[in-house]
Order: sequence, then C-alpha cells, then structure tokens
Amino acid sequence: MDPHQVIIRPVISEKSYNLIESEGQYTFQVDPRANKNQIKRAVEQAFDVKVVKVNTVNVKSKPKRQGFTRGRTSSWKKALVQLAEGDRIEFFEGV
Repeated sequence: MDPHQVIIRPVISEKSYNLIESEGQYTFQVDPRANKNQIKRAVEQAFDVKVVKVNTVNVKSKPKRQGFTRGRTSSWKKALVQLAEGDRIEFFEGV
C-alpha cells in the first residue's frame, strides 16, 4: 500500500498533544486493513523519521443522536507511533 493510503489523518486532541510532549508518541487514523509493519513503513517514508514502536487500537462505533434521528459513528483504526529519540514530525509543531 502507498503511505498516503495507509495514513488517513493525524488525530488532533488534547490527549494526543500530551502524548507527543511526554512520550514522543504521535496518533494517526489509519486504514483498518493496515498492519503494524505497513504503518511503520508508511510513517517512515512519509515523514522521514525513525519509528521505534507502533501500537494499534480498533475504535468501536458509538451511538449518536441528533434531533429526532438516531445513528452511530463509524468504527476506525488508531495507531500510536513512537519515534526515536530526537525525531519530531514538523506539522504538529506550533499548533
């Protein structure tokens, strides 16, 4: 798979920023079919960094209600990527 097919988007939240500062871990939404090796290669190719460890989580859908309609959010796969000491991904800087 192409790196841009594996990595869908970065997860921007307060918890993800705390993980960047304390652990050096970056959070991405990834393709549900991607495995840890594919995610590692995709991040290394896309951002020119060294990946030390990849953890994945399947996020389950949750019920949502908006007005009179009911539905569910979609399920997705989250990857927590720990980079080598000193490596940083630049688009997270100063946000």
